[in-house]
Amino acid sequence: MTDFTNLTLEGALAGLKAKDFTSLEITEAHIKACEDASELNAFITTDYDNARAAAKASDEKLAKGDGGLLEGAPLGVKDLFCTEGVRTTAGSKILGDFTPQYESTVTSNMKRDGMVMLGKLNLDEFAMGSANETSYFGPVINPWKVDDNLVPGGSSGGSASAVAARICLGATATDTGGSIRQPASFTGTVGIKPTYGRCSRWGVVAFASSLDQAGPITRTVKDSAIMLQSMAGYDPKDSTSINEALPDFMAACDKGVKGLKIGIPKEYTMDGMPSDIEELWQQGIKWLEEAGAEIVHVSLPHTKYALPAYYIVAPAEASSNLARYDGMRYGNRVAGEDLNDTYERTRADGFGKEVRRRIMIGTYVLSAGYYDAYYLRAQKVRARIAQDFKNAWEKCDALLAPTCPSAAFPVGRPVNDPVQMYLNDIFTVTANLAGLPAMSVPASLDKDGLPLGLQIIGRALDEETVFAAGAALEKAADFKAEPEKWWSA
Repeated sequence: MTDFTNLTLEGALAGLKAKDFTSLEITEAHIKACEDASELNAFITTDYDNARAAAKASDEKLAKGDGGLLEGAPLGVKDLFCTEGVRTTAGSKILGDFTPQYESTVTSNMKRDGMVMLGKLNLDEFAMGSANETSYFGPVINPWKVDDNLVPGGSSGGSASAVAARICLGATATDTGGSIRQPASFTGTVGIKPTYGRCSRWGVVAFASSLDQAGPITRTVKDSAIMLQSMAGYDPKDSTSINEALPDFMAACDKGVKGLKIGIPKEYTMDGMPSDIEELWQQGIKWLEEAGAEIVHVSLPHTKYALPAYYIVAPAEASSNLARYDGMRYGNRVAGEDLNDTYERTRADGFGKEVRRRIMIGTYVLSAGYYDAYYLRAQKVRARIAQDFKNAWEKCDALLAPTCPSAAFPVGRPVNDPVQMYLNDIFTVTANLAGLPAMSVPASLDKDGLPLGLQIIGRALDEETVFAAGAALEKAADFKAEPEKWWSA
């Protein structure tokens, strides 16, 4: 009997087209897997009845030889994407039972292509976090476990956990400073943040508008290519959407890296970096060399300023974006003595600690007397970081680096200094600041048996090279490890 939850997205779509099984069969198998894995807290809202209806509709299309790119595939959607008629919370109390009457462009594209949506996946509140512990609906648990429960990374922890636990074939996610790639690294999955503007932000709850970008988390590089092919595309409703024809991401996975120049940025070597990560990075270099790539060493001199710049720009934009949540039009409201008191009470009650912290930082750096000293200077640093990458592209086609400075860590680990948590993004934020595509590929296990990822960063609009290099790494690493299903024992 086929274990439908062990299929890749590519394998499931092939089996559906060949009529080896039906969408309803694999959807029911994944619904059962979701129910068994409730302990992981990966979903905020499930939508099984509509999933079954969508699966039956897909089966009718497939029986006629019709169907889109994702026809009949049971997938998860991060609860940051607005979905018509299905509650959207952004992981926050302040949105309450907000049910959009419209569909985000990304999920609309996927439904057009036949996606079967199982439900809405948990995340850090308003995508602010690196551990998926700030959600109003509780922390997500990583399927990988040593002694204690581990975080899956954030903010797309629900997406990464669900894919790693085999309870959906793939999931949408978003990346503002590493929120696709870091959870992918922590859970042994593949995650790609495409070029800024490649996927529409329309209908995606905003955190930092100049940084946010949607992308997929999947089990394989080819699966990510399939999902991104559906998710991406020009959208006139989004002023930052790029009006460029989509390349064939799936074909790019088979191109190989022979003749490509892969850059190794010297600034990504950290004092105190765990030996497991340093050794994996060196192994990744060897794998790409053996696959035919030429290795060159490059410098990104402004990298050391990336985190400080990011944690000024992102909170500033968050402060502006989250001003709309005032209890007047939708979501929760806490009545006060007058209008201003109602605003204050609603926002104090509705936002969690980390969101309040970032709003306060953002409001401060945008305030009179501090705008030039902080926000404007951070934007200048951002421009220098982007120029560093442009200089690097004169010598290489893509960059190879670690994804994260550590493997997954225990849930509830005391964090007395929030800056220590922010350091989880140290290798990932530069790609967001420069708007570049970047992918994390699972490549090894550390000494405790936990996944570690390697990261490929590419030129703007050159996801093809990122997929080619990612597929070459995937083939060389031959990462087959899976978490034990302790949650359904």
